[in-house]
Amino acid sequence: MRLILFGPPGAGKGTQARQLVERFHLKQISTGDLFRAALRDETPVGLEAKGYMDRGELVPDSVVNKMVEEALGAIGNDHYILDGFPRTTEQARWLLGYLDEHDAPLDAVISLKVDPELIVQRLSRRRTDKETGAIYHLDFNPPPADLPADRLVHRSDDQPDAIRTRLGVYEADTRPLAAIFEQEARFAEIDGVGEIDEVQGRIMDALRTLGARGIEATS
Repeated sequence: MRLILFGPPGAGKGTQARQLVERFHLKQISTGDLFRAALRDETPVGLEAKGYMDRGELVPDSVVNKMVEEALGAIGNDHYILDGFPRTTEQARWLLGYLDEHDAPLDAVISLKVDPELIVQRLSRRRTDKETGAIYHLDFNPPPADLPADRLVHRSDDQPDAIRTRLGVYEADTRPLAAIFEQEARFAEIDGVGEIDEVQGRIMDALRTLGARGIEATS
């Protein structure tokens, strides 16, 4: 199975991806994880990315694509879910071309739709343990009662204004990819609001409707 989870930051892609990974034994490919691993291991593409970062420049799409290509190639271009990639039109066009060259078309692109102001409410309630890096949510995943309050921080990128800025970037740069996927892949947009299992059920229904490979085993 080859899947993409698509949607704005805070829509619940990571949570839903973890459920799909467990259900279908998929490899979750996140560009954030790829960057961290490449920098840690000082791979050629990691060193290339580090050069841009050290100069204070954005890592270009071509370098990000290389990381994804290496990750996909390592697992035979199958049994994965892409989380947070692609983010730009260039990345999307590259991915579709790469998969076409390897006769490995996407089984489904699932887009999670969530009202922007609800996302602001969701993300602004997150708190991070500055010692462990653990992320909590004051409503849905509160920190342990014995955790000292001074260890919890409200990160700058979880402030309402910063979240709205991120959502604006998504609408300008990433949301237009939906039109590409609608034309060139099996695409479904679902309501991303609700309990985790409820949203997962909608994803499963969409996968069945789209005829994704491997879905029969869980029907």
